[in-house]
Amino acid sequence: MPENAASERYSRQILVPAIGEEGQKRISASTAVVVGCGALGSVTASLLARAGVGRLRIIDRDFVETSNLQRQVLFDEEDVREMKPKALAAAEKLTRVNSDIVVEGVVSDVNPDNAVELLSGFHLILDGTDNFETRFLINDISVRHDIPWIYAACLGTYGLVMNILPGETACLRCVMESAPPPGSVPTCDTAGILGPVVSIVSGLQSTEALKHLSGNHEALSRELISIDGWTQIMTRVEVPKGGGRRRCETCDGLEFAWLSGRGSRSTTLCGRNAVQVAPAGAAGLDLDELASRLKGLATVARTKFLLRFEVEDLKVSVFPDGRAIVTGTKDPATARGIYARYIGS
Repeated sequence: MPENAASERYSRQILVPAIGEEGQKRISASTAVVVGCGALGSVTASLLARAGVGRLRIIDRDFVETSNLQRQVLFDEEDVREMKPKALAAAEKLTRVNSDIVVEGVVSDVNPDNAVELLSGFHLILDGTDNFETRFLINDISVRHDIPWIYAACLGTYGLVMNILPGETACLRCVMESAPPPGSVPTCDTAGILGPVVSIVSGLQSTEALKHLSGNHEALSRELISIDGWTQIMTRVEVPKGGGRRRCETCDGLEFAWLSGRGSRSTTLCGRNAVQVAPAGAAGLDLDELASRLKGLATVARTKFLLRFEVEDLKVSVFPDGRAIVTGTKDPATARGIYARYIGS
């Protein structure tokens, strides 16, 4: 983009004293990766693309459904009809918003086999996920490869944001030693989520991201920020390295348990009566061949993005990378069993 055109596009942002011309140049030369493009991720990706982040990768494993439209701002009803993967739908829309940046949509599940490849080489990682397994994996990548990331989460009317700066601030395992056991914390299914709260939390996360990418390191928050969007009460909590314990297994012990594959490969999806199954070492599936095998056994629908079949009162959406989302159950064992019986172990 010619310099005068860039100045016009970002003129209101450049007028902010903390950004200015130099900060905008830094933003335009920066790279960021958004992991998860649901409620938080879609708003954050939109804000960063509009701010002019030079290269933006959006990673998501899921496809667009009607229930997403209440709060996931990059999608529409046409995406639902096409069963379009969220990462691709987001990348297409943001490229139309800002054709002068590079927006890449990656349809994949971030797991120990691919995390280094998908997340390394970026200036910043943004959390748009809905589960702690992935967050702890991002945390391992962050500390191991010295990549800052911004943890963010929201549920009901409540949200959290925290910068994680390797070697400088507490990491996620300083806050909590291990992921909460499945079923032990509320989810979108049980607590719901208020759409405007997503925008509040994403606004905080995106502001911290722009501090990072514009070179305003000294302005970054070093605290865990919590906010209740309903009462508008904000709290800041200082989290010491190690979380007040003697040591943190990741920061101090340099133990990268999630990166080494300790985490589960079956994940209950937030806001959905569904489980994702991602077999370790899956190299991909021939969906046309699978559709042929399932003929006569199940009702099969095929799009250019995925294959969906219905069996035993469950809907199974299968992706080319070997993952499947089994809708109609929250039981990982049931989901894995369906996968093994109809797709193969």
